Amino acid sequence: MNKDFISIADYSREEIEGIFQITKDLKDKTKSRTKHHLCEGLTMSMIFAKPSARTRISFETGMYQLGGYALYLSPNDIGIGKREAVKDIAQVISRYNDVIMARLFQHDHMLELAEYATVPVINGLTDYNHPCQIMADMYTIKEHLGTIENLKITYVGDGNNIANSWINLAAKLPMHLVICSPSGYEPDKVTVEYAAKQGISKVEVLTDPIESVKDADVVYTDVWASMGQEEEAAERKKIFMAYQLNSELMKHAKPNVKVMHCLPAHRGDEITDDVVDGPNSIVFDEAENRMHVQKAIIVKLLGKA
Repeated sequence: MNKDFISIADYSREEIEGIFQITKDLKDKTKSRTKHHLCEGLTMSMIFAKPSARTRISFETGMYQLGGYALYLSPNDIGIGKREAVKDIAQVISRYNDVIMARLFQHDHMLELAEYATVPVINGLTDYNHPCQIMADMYTIKEHLGTIENLKITYVGDGNNIANSWINLAAKLPMHLVICSPSGYEPDKVTVEYAAKQGISKVEVLTDPIESVKDADVVYTDVWASMGQEEEAAERKKIFMAYQLNSELMKHAKPNVKVMHCLPAHRGDEITDDVVDGPNSIVFDEAENRMHVQKAIIVKLLGKA
């Protein structure tokens, strides 16, 4: 097991499945109100360059349930990479805490944080990837469909950090992954090439939403303009409107297709109310599973499971 959790690409299929096994056990204990203080007396610093509701709530609550303590550090508390060098804060926090979770803009800052920290570092998001989210997504799919293999999963929208994370997962677990984005908004080409070289999954990058969702087991979307892209929002909305998950587009997928969104959702933009709240939506199950999967990652990295 790696010291850090920075990218799914760093983990083997066996390690990923092992995290899912721990997730199930911890989720069962949470639901039955069974104490599982595996991290009693341990502390975690949570560095937020990008604010987030789900990331803070899920990590902070999860660490509490594990018997530990999570310290929230806002963008103004550190100013990582600006007010203080990344390698300096990595070494300082390592003297105080047992694990670091960071939600940053620049991926190279995450890599530097992990390089200089002497305690485990968990990637809570960068502009390049969002591995904890995709682990929660795949665990949720397994809960609902009984498997995480050989499914057709279609991601419709911006080729952003979520798309890149799905591609990294396709390099580890067999699936038919389609990333459907407008021309000019495709996912990272190097990541696509990396997944193709592994020869494990069929990975396609398409531009036609109807073709992309055909026979899909899962259809996934995300916001069209991520944090830091607010000035592009109006222009992106014009370009992406044909990629909206609505009832008309969903007619072209399987009747029992599962609908996913990592949230927050801009209802009426990338997804309509009737789809996100519809019977095929598992959006809020995946949101809940963020906490359970992240708890599994924490205890695994700390050698408590």
